[in-house]
Amino acid sequence: MELGVFLLLLLTVFTALLLLTKDHPKTHGCLPPGPRPLPFLGNLLQMDRNSLLKSFLKMRKQYGDVFTLYLGPRRVVILCGTEAIREALVDQGDAFCGGSLTAVMDPVYQEYGSIFGNYPRWKNMRKFILATMRDVGMGIQGTEKRIQEEAQCLVEELRKINGSLQDPTFLFQSISANIICSFIFGKRFSYQDPEFLRLLGLILQVFEDLSSFSSQMYEFFSGFLKYFPGSHRQVIKNMHEIIAFISRSVEDHHETLDYTAPRDFIDNFLIRIDKEKSDPNTDFHQKQLLITAFSLFFAGTETTSTTLRSAFLLMLKYPHVAEKVQKEIDQVIGSHRAPTFNDRTSMPYTDAVIHEIQRFVDLAPIGVPHKVTKDTHFRGYMIPKGTEVFPILSTALHDPHYFKNPETFNPEHFLDANGALKKSEAFMPFLIGKRICLGEGMARMELFLFITNILQNFTLATTKDPKDVDITSMKSGMSRIPPLYKIRFLPRHE
Repeated sequence: MELGVFLLLLLTVFTALLLLTKDHPKTHGCLPPGPRPLPFLGNLLQMDRNSLLKSFLKMRKQYGDVFTLYLGPRRVVILCGTEAIREALVDQGDAFCGGSLTAVMDPVYQEYGSIFGNYPRWKNMRKFILATMRDVGMGIQGTEKRIQEEAQCLVEELRKINGSLQDPTFLFQSISANIICSFIFGKRFSYQDPEFLRLLGLILQVFEDLSSFSSQMYEFFSGFLKYFPGSHRQVIKNMHEIIAFISRSVEDHHETLDYTAPRDFIDNFLIRIDKEKSDPNTDFHQKQLLITAFSLFFAGTETTSTTLRSAFLLMLKYPHVAEKVQKEIDQVIGSHRAPTFNDRTSMPYTDAVIHEIQRFVDLAPIGVPHKVTKDTHFRGYMIPKGTEVFPILSTALHDPHYFKNPETFNPEHFLDANGALKKSEAFMPFLIGKRICLGEGMARMELFLFITNILQNFTLATTKDPKDVDITSMKSGMSRIPPLYKIRFLPRHE
């Protein structure tokens, strides 16, 4: 080992020891309970090596719904269960609205963007994004029109495939990406565009790497492991390649910008940069533009497309569910017009199926990390300002107080005795509180319109018997990744 690396290791250990022992005894004693940490290692030895989530669930049984642990030297308060998460993120939303990054994304985001930024910056970006969506025709009606157009492009593409067996990953990525691309870049891409497919491949790889074992370990020891090879370096490399594409698009927009007729998000942001260029404290600058556009592109593509992949895998596993949805489509919409989002109110079973898909898929089981913005009293404990907080969404989506047999896929979880849609306080796939997902409305619309358009026009089939279809997550870390599978889309009306 080189002398420099050895000295760095010693310094890291010494710093970790200081971090773990510097709390005043009174302050430390007011923290929620938790396993005793070791110097530098934190609670690593008490963790399941393959799953942070399993570790949290095991500790919950011993310490309750609110407990403290150490990811290496990082102190984190864990929130479990519907009530604890709601009390923190809704009832005490101002205190729990601070942003925190997963360690592997920190070198790229650096608290910029529309997901992880500090709360005032995040709020400012959110307000700007929503206003821009309205300005470029992507309010509720405009977004629905674009999704309907993309759904028809997908139907035409599936007809060309003519029932052949295929992996649907890139098709579902393409339709999800094209909706957010029309907002960011002002255009959609062909499903065969090589540069577009390259970007989708990079996004998919980043998403999968973030759920890998090495990325979970990186959360413990990023200060040390960042100097060594690992998947974190590939994640950062891939993210930078995507950002480079966005940067080229920004330059193209610069050359063709018409201040009187902005076309999309990039145009509007460039105009705002120019307007506030004399303000040294402005949030509107090139770095913020690139990271915010990346945040929108990444989140708007992979979350919806992964949910769609999981949705159609579940319908292969439970074909009676797809058949009941098709029956409702035939009764409410028929075969001679395209579905609209307003149809949802007349289709409670379909709506319940989509809710149950999101609940069962549990796409972000650990949720988005938060920080408390001040010393915060919570359930009899005192959480010091700046402490990271993980709201474990999986414990709400699988809360047995709200969902009977929560480990079972069953749309009846969201239907009342009269067959009407039943809402649930525990349903929070988009998070809750001040940092609820910016794209919630768009994602709901995409899931409903894409699923109904596909099932209106196609019957699903595969080479396996339903009982042999494996729905076990391929990876389950910060996100759940469904297994690879192949599917046939057989035309219904010919």
